[in-house]
Amino acid sequence: MAGHSGRREKEESKGTQCLVCLSPLVLLFVCLPTLAPAATYSGGAGTAGSPFLVSTVEDFRAIGDSSADWDKRFKLTQDIDLSDCNEANLRMIGHWVMLGSNANRPFTGEFDGNGKTIFNFRYKNMTDDYVGLFQHVTGVIKDLRLVRATVVGNKAGAGALVGYLDQGSVVECCATGVSVSGNNRVGGLVGSASGIVSTSYSSGSVSGVSYVGGLIGQAGSGTVALSYSKAQVTGSENVGGLIGLTLKEDSFVNSCYATGDVKGVLYVGGLIGQISPGKVSRCYCAGKVSGSQSVGGLVGSQRALADVQGSLWDTQTSRQTTSAAGTGKTTAQMKSETTFRAVNWDFFNTWSICEGVGYPIFLWQIPSGDLRCPDGVNFTDFVWFAANWRNRDCGVFNYNCDGADLDVSGVVEFRDLAIFAENWLASM
Repeated sequence: MAGHSGRREKEESKGTQCLVCLSPLVLLFVCLPTLAPAATYSGGAGTAGSPFLVSTVEDFRAIGDSSADWDKRFKLTQDIDLSDCNEANLRMIGHWVMLGSNANRPFTGEFDGNGKTIFNFRYKNMTDDYVGLFQHVTGVIKDLRLVRATVVGNKAGAGALVGYLDQGSVVECCATGVSVSGNNRVGGLVGSASGIVSTSYSSGSVSGVSYVGGLIGQAGSGTVALSYSKAQVTGSENVGGLIGLTLKEDSFVNSCYATGDVKGVLYVGGLIGQISPGKVSRCYCAGKVSGSQSVGGLVGSQRALADVQGSLWDTQTSRQTTSAAGTGKTTAQMKSETTFRAVNWDFFNTWSICEGVGYPIFLWQIPSGDLRCPDGVNFTDFVWFAANWRNRDCGVFNYNCDGADLDVSGVVEFRDLAIFAENWLASM
């Protein structure tokens, strides 16, 4: 018995020693941050060939709840109305704590909006930096539409779509009829952008204190191209119709425009409040601009290493005859193709204009069926379509029957009529 007792005591002692040895590892494991479990969506595997399919409000809410999926691929398959969601029951996608923090967990995957729309996103967060549908993004968001989004923040960064775009990309996205308000780095689409924003646009109202822009509040390293804003912008310092402030030498704003009114106090511009530094090429603006100090039709203030080329503003609609950069033109001149060709604008691959009627717009803006003057699909286009009806000799030499051959089949017939009807009264 004594032998058994001694052997049992040794075994118990060995077990205790092992537990003591393992305890730091156990504690380490317990203290490590855990990822939210992967969610179940309407289909897919989260890969490039089989993205997760998002078709319901529950699917979309699951993305914010499942940080383990933030490196995956998603595809929106249906329009979604988030009217019943807000900060109480919906989490932003991607997570930001502070610069250099190991707790930052950006969305690194790809979200393909597939041309679908998210309606009525509402979110109010007065304590965290960067507020938006996506809080922190280093991945890709493409082909997504937001309509009637309302975002309210109180610290750094607020945007309807993205709070902080961190070397990622936003392509072919829009936020229309938005209401975005915050403190600094406030934009209609993106609060702070370092990466690529392309073929995207915004409309609605944007307000803040500093670094406030109709499309982007603050633009760092990267490119903003082929994009525009029609948003009304209000702020105090560094306020612009498109961008409040460009921050880096490699900030590049290329082929963009803004037409919304801009109101601020210091460093206020119809396109950009302050270029500090950065490069701007072939852009224009036409909204009313008002402020107290360093106010310009195109740019409020231009610092060293800033470069502005081929960019214009409307001196009449802006009510500003001076600017830190750019060239002022009358409204009539701004609606003439000749004015822009004189500074090397490309009206073959990039721009179009309804001569004497409107300002330049992007070719990608023109809806199918807008056959004549690019001003939306209307009765003028219908008359032109009817004049080409049943034409069987459409090709490159007659510009596909002046555009009436919408499906490029060589014949103007019922399939073209269906496309035309689908876009009837579409505007830009």
